Amino acid sequence: MYWNKAGKECTADTVNLALEAAKKNDIKHIVVASNSGSTAELFANRGIDIVCVTHANGFKKAGENEMDAEKRVKLEDIGIKILTTTHVLSGAERALSTKFGGVNPVEIIAYTLRMLGQGVKVGVEITTMALDAGLIPYGERVIAVAGSGRGADSAIILRPAHAKDILDTRIEEIICKPR
Repeated sequence: MYWNKAGKECTADTVNLALEAAKKNDIKHIVVASNSGSTAELFANRGIDIVCVTHANGFKKAGENEMDAEKRVKLEDIGIKILTTTHVLSGAERALSTKFGGVNPVEIIAYTLRMLGQGVKVGVEITTMALDAGLIPYGERVIAVAGSGRGADSAIILRPAHAKDILDTRIEEIICKPR
């Protein structure tokens, strides 16, 4: 499915398509990018393992996380795992390129994935982070749901690799994305 427009208006349809694809392909794990927790909450009580990946602490404001503490507790109480950690496709390398100029190899991976869309790039990134954190199983197909800012407009089926082997990641299917 290709959306004519990127953004949160696609969220409900993206969630439904991801859930349909999980059922059709017998996929047991969905990793969703969600900074406020609102998109992750849409996957609650659907009989599937959900991992919510937030922005790292300090992403918007030093020392702070964008997800409200009460929302975090609510999501955890309904069985959604939450991962807050350094982004695998930026992290410390972005500090170097910002400070000294230029582009680092990990940033080239990120920019290359963005050729398919921001949500596809984030999907690869969050599943790598979840795999490295031990929140999804190694070697299994998973679905990643992400977007181009707020909400979700992209979903992909992939076999993520650990960060140290990120070039072994395989995107098997694009379920939906903006044109």
